[in-house]
Amino acid sequence: RRVAGDSAEAEAIKLVARTHQSLVWDRQRQVLRLRSVLREFFPAALAVFDDLTGSDVLELLQRAPDPQRAAVLSRAKIAAALRRARRRDVEAKAAAIQAGLRAEQLRQPAVVEAAYAAIVTSQARIIALLNEQIAELAEVVADHFGRHPDAEIYASQPGFGTILAARALGEFGDDPHRYPDARARKNYAGTSPITRACGRQRIVLARYARNRRLGDALHQQAFCALTGSPGARAYYDTLRSRGISHHAALRQLGNRLVGILHGCLKTRTTYDEHIAWPAPNQKDQQTAA
Repeated sequence: RRVAGDSAEAEAIKLVARTHQSLVWDRQRQVLRLRSVLREFFPAALAVFDDLTGSDVLELLQRAPDPQRAAVLSRAKIAAALRRARRRDVEAKAAAIQAGLRAEQLRQPAVVEAAYAAIVTSQARIIALLNEQIAELAEVVADHFGRHPDAEIYASQPGFGTILAARALGEFGDDPHRYPDARARKNYAGTSPITRACGRQRIVLARYARNRRLGDALHQQAFCALTGSPGARAYYDTLRSRGISHHAALRQLGNRLVGILHGCLKTRTTYDEHIAWPAPNQKDQQTAA
């Protein structure tokens, strides 16, 4: 494959967007490790804390990383952490958290609990630091993306926020001659299926050899477009009514959205819901014409 002639602006967007995504993946790995540790000696924390990336949860885990210290945690300190995280219904939530942390549970030996508590404190600090870096790098991604000439077109697509749009732009590149048609862009994105035929047999398979970062962004776009685009939602519902699974329907929706994006970039126009998803009678008239 020939080297794409992407601009320096697109290359910069790709670098910061990839780093931002890598930090998000790293945070998820740390959260899974923290969840695994809590399950071993402090299951009550998992019962009362549903989001282990929240600033209030991380603050409370650093303050009380084991069942003994959590049981004596006052409601005022819990409520203060919730207020700093700008939670709603603080008093009721603080009471529920305090009751959950004081509930009876199986305990590990004291020396084992001390070791686990040190691990929980370390993991909570790492996740808190990752939260800060992810937020700071998100601003850098948004700044680079906002200065690109294609930013308005990408941002107009349904399901795309600033970060997802920046990831897609960085991975697709901005070379206008890289993708001769929509099929080429879909093949690179990995949303188009692979058809294999032998004799009378014909098999349609998902394309798994693809750009993983781009595929992840487009999959999230398809899911978010279900609530942001009536046409996308109707297309998804039609696929589901045919017995197609959720993820397969999202892949087909993502494939359609990539084609719409290619058309917008080719004509230098922003997304239009009525043009992208014409009414059935309007579509028939266009076909007849």
